[in-house]
Amino acid sequence: MTNPTHFLDLHEVSADALRAMIDDGIAVKKARAGLPKGTKDEGRPLDGHTLACIFEFPSTRTRTSFDMGMRQLGGDTMILNSGDMQLGRGESISDTARVLSRFVDAIMLRTDSHDKLLELAENSSVPVINGLTNDSHPCQLMADVMTFEEHKGSIKNKVVAWSGDGNNMVSSWIHAAGKFDFELRIACPEELSPDPRALDWAKQTGANIHVTRDPAEAAAGADCLVTDTWVSMGDDVGARHNMLKPFQINKKIMEKAASDAIFMHCLPAHRDEEATAEVLDGPQSVIFDEAENRLHAQKAVIRWCMGLV
Repeated sequence: MTNPTHFLDLHEVSADALRAMIDDGIAVKKARAGLPKGTKDEGRPLDGHTLACIFEFPSTRTRTSFDMGMRQLGGDTMILNSGDMQLGRGESISDTARVLSRFVDAIMLRTDSHDKLLELAENSSVPVINGLTNDSHPCQLMADVMTFEEHKGSIKNKVVAWSGDGNNMVSSWIHAAGKFDFELRIACPEELSPDPRALDWAKQTGANIHVTRDPAEAAAGADCLVTDTWVSMGDDVGARHNMLKPFQINKKIMEKAASDAIFMHCLPAHRDEEATAEVLDGPQSVIFDEAENRLHAQKAVIRWCMGLV
């Protein structure tokens, strides 16, 4: 039996494979233009296949995009919340992986601990997809790169500026910068700096990454500005707001970027916190294209895991 093709982190997938997935997502999206949402993709390539989606905490975009994506591919989904499973009552990740592998063709996991994801993949005989962990969010980055290229052309040699918390999204942006060959500038408070492991990987691979404490410096001439929510579950709201307030993306910061720069945010957004309503709802914002592209990019990821890309 051959080893399954997992999608766990961008830095573990070849640049050529990632490029093929982006191109596939764009092509499939164009082919579906104007069709009703429920229309199956031509050939129903995953007819008879089932994707199990495990959610250990709530989700809007990840849940609906994987569910609709698998249906459009002709397959089915099984939505599993941890409270509905023996996993939520003490069954091990490894046993869960072995059992589900007997029933389904692929597994998507959205969880907190990255170690859970790795243990699931290690014990699964079917592909496992990272739907988000505290360490990274690679599916979101596939949608982000796809969105950038729809609006700005190839992302190669372009400049992306992040302002805010150096969180799991930043780790995936770092990996993306190395794999897609663009410059990434990260503006964040020292207390919320990016994961040292991601920065070490960037240094070892020669990825073009710069970390600063000045959001205006990061934004200067950039092709794209990006941020994320300041507060995740369990975070100290007051402390984070005080640290991150100077890193808000507002009109003044947007004006530091290139005149045709775009603004991205993975959502959910908190208007007038990490970004002003003027920016989030303004003409340079592509946040809803970005949200839609979760569907198309993840279909490409699923197809790649199944050997169809």
